[in-house]
Amino acid sequence: MIYLLEDDDSIRKLVIYALENQGFEAEGFELPSLFWTAMEKKRPDLILLDIMLPEEDGISILKKIRDTDSALPVIMLTAKNTEFDRVEGLDNGADDYISKPFGIMELTARIRAVLRRSEHRPDVSGYDFGVLKISPDRHEVIVNGNEVRLTYKEFQLLNLLAENHGHVLPREMLLEKVWGLGTERENRTLDVHIRTLRSKLGDAGELIETIRSVGYRLTGKADD
Repeated sequence: MIYLLEDDDSIRKLVIYALENQGFEAEGFELPSLFWTAMEKKRPDLILLDIMLPEEDGISILKKIRDTDSALPVIMLTAKNTEFDRVEGLDNGADDYISKPFGIMELTARIRAVLRRSEHRPDVSGYDFGVLKISPDRHEVIVNGNEVRLTYKEFQLLNLLAENHGHVLPREMLLEKVWGLGTERENRTLDVHIRTLRSKLGDAGELIETIRSVGYRLTGKADD
């Protein structure tokens, strides 16, 4: 089941019609209040979320979703298409960000890509690198006994490195897995997040090793 929260009637009806034609179950909501009522009754497989909405904006809704569910796939569909808007949406937990106007074929392809990524997230209790402890279930990072607050994308990036600790992950793979991106234009997004992540982790930031012209890896022996 896919939930679409979109206050524009024409867009909402078009997207729902197109998704159903592609074999998806889909339900649309005009107001956040109607959306939250549906969420209480049934958890969808994926959410399509506009930003500019009556009652409550999409970023606020996204933050509330991430406070209780770090794994539920969310794709932003919005007319706000500046780089700042895109980064804000991704950093607050969106799995993808699609600017209006968009093509239905592209939308359904990216929905399938996000669903594929969510299906292959491994089920582990956590990783222990000594000074650094990571709990995917609790969305928690501990360094030297103290909790470190990360953005959703920072946590995704660190967790992906932990899942593959000891192995070099190419830049293109990290961009695709974490942001659903792979273009040269977005490479600075990865670099900025790695730099911020190292800073927040303090001493544990040294565990993130740069492999020049290739990518990054998390070093150290993990008890997982």
